Amino acid sequence: MSDDAVRWVCLLLPRLSLEGALRRRVDPEAPFALTEGAAPRRIIRAANATARAAGVRPGQALSLAESLCQGLDPRLETMPLDDDLTRRWRRRLAAWAYGYSGQVSLHYPHALVFEVASSFALFGPWPRLETQLRQDLAALGFSHRLVIAPNPAAARVLVNVHDGLAVDDETLTTALGELPLTHAGLERDSLRTLERSGFRHLGELFALPRSALARRFGKPLMRHLGELRGEWALALEYHRPASRFSRTFTFDRPVQAVAGLAFPLKRLLQELGFYLRGRDVGVERFQLKLTLEDRPAQTLDIGLQSVARDAETLLELTRAHLERVRLAGPVMAVTLKTATLAAYAPARRELLSGPLRQSQAWHELQQRLMARLGEETLKSLVEYQEHRPEAAVLAGRGALVADTDTVESRRRPGWLVARPERCDAEIIRLLSGPERIESGWWDGDDVRRDYYLAEWHDGRRAWVWQQAGQAGWYLHGWFG
Repeated sequence: MSDDAVRWVCLLLPRLSLEGALRRRVDPEAPFALTEGAAPRRIIRAANATARAAGVRPGQALSLAESLCQGLDPRLETMPLDDDLTRRWRRRLAAWAYGYSGQVSLHYPHALVFEVASSFALFGPWPRLETQLRQDLAALGFSHRLVIAPNPAAARVLVNVHDGLAVDDETLTTALGELPLTHAGLERDSLRTLERSGFRHLGELFALPRSALARRFGKPLMRHLGELRGEWALALEYHRPASRFSRTFTFDRPVQAVAGLAFPLKRLLQELGFYLRGRDVGVERFQLKLTLEDRPAQTLDIGLQSVARDAETLLELTRAHLERVRLAGPVMAVTLKTATLAAYAPARRELLSGPLRQSQAWHELQQRLMARLGEETLKSLVEYQEHRPEAAVLAGRGALVADTDTVESRRRPGWLVARPERCDAEIIRLLSGPERIESGWWDGDDVRRDYYLAEWHDGRRAWVWQQAGQAGWYLHGWFG
């Protein structure tokens, strides 16, 4: 399959309603089913693997399904089918697909279609891209089928009976011809008419003269067949992701401890990571809002030292922040919001470890320390142009400023003592000096000192000074 032609992927999500509902549950393995209809005639629409293992099937009466699960612990829990929730999940998955394609459409129910040929240069050929798509969907927890074809209409009907099929312009007609009419996306009236006429596969229609086919079955059928073969352009409305991210996880029962927030946070941050990648942006700050039972909400602002979008990194830092949090009450829901998005530039990678890799490791350590200890706890040293040594470095939140034009270019000790100490008896001899430092008359801390490099009694080298014109030595720092 050549990479220069247009290629459309159709992603079919046959269990989207159920799996979307399961993502809201703390224990998705517990017996669970979706129901439809009004009481007392509610029936099962879909069930998870645990409930199906107990005998629960779609179409069963709810009372029968509950009786089949009586011996399970916990027992079967149900929720009415929520079409709005399903639509929201389709939009979220469209935002995820936007990370792989700028042309994503929700044109077909229960499916997404998106053009990927333009993405091969970035993500690699189709086999590699297909593997990445499936890995993402597995991480999100959605079962699926994928097909790639030259046009979206063909991809949509082929995915009804295939998974992993890849067709190009040369093999498209053959693949479509083998498709049963019942899976070809035909309107009900057209399908019944064709079946009464003895047709069973699309290939039988392709073999007929088009003029005869149009006279017998009309223009709607001819248009549909033309769309499948790529002869008739299909007008699609493309999805555009929201400019801000906001997701809420509602608990089935109140959560009493911070540890109970781990599962929803992983889900929410996973979605955030896919959303950020789709927009090709990152975040420097985001907010967690904890909705409490009978109490005002508790808000946690999480700031990062640099722009990030990797879900695992965001989760690690969020967990570190939560270690310092004490819940003000039972948590009923967690909401994750991003106020602003920032441009993201991936870190450059080197084949061999070097200064860049070491710098990245140090930066990651700073992020973790800030998360565990608090943003105001971790300080960096900022060089300040000041002659007095004790005032030449300030504590700040920025990175250490290396100024090649600083006022002090002479040799300085690597370690300053907290307060100068009297040291007359410790000095063996003076090695160099003096260096006069006279400053601070404008702020009331006037100093007039003569500094010397001195040899200590144990061989170390010290930086010492005495007041100009006065006796008495003071230790100010050590040379390495």
